[in-house]
Amino acid sequence: MRSVSKPIDPRRLRERLGMNQREFWMAVGVTQSGGSRYETGRDMPLPVCELLRLVHVEGIDLERARGDDFRIASRLRLTKPAVYQQLKREVAKNGRLPR
Repeated sequence: MRSVSKPIDPRRLRERLGMNQREFWMAVGVTQSGGSRYETGRDMPLPVCELLRLVHVEGIDLERARGDDFRIASRLRLTKPAVYQQLKREVAKNGRLPR
């Protein structure tokens, strides 16, 4: 697995979100001890960086997200761009989709 330099500072992001290490890292499937190592300078693999972005920056709940959801959104964006843009505006206006 390829490692990369941290595009985001996970400790800073976690602290900004007001989360402890356990809840922050478990949301992306990483143990607290593993996350602690990333926070103290160990390079994170690219998939972990991307999961951090998706979960803690984009607000995607991995327990609810399914591959079909992403495929549907992609198809909707390509085949019905007006509907896609309308939904995107609604989400931006009202916050996240209801859980």
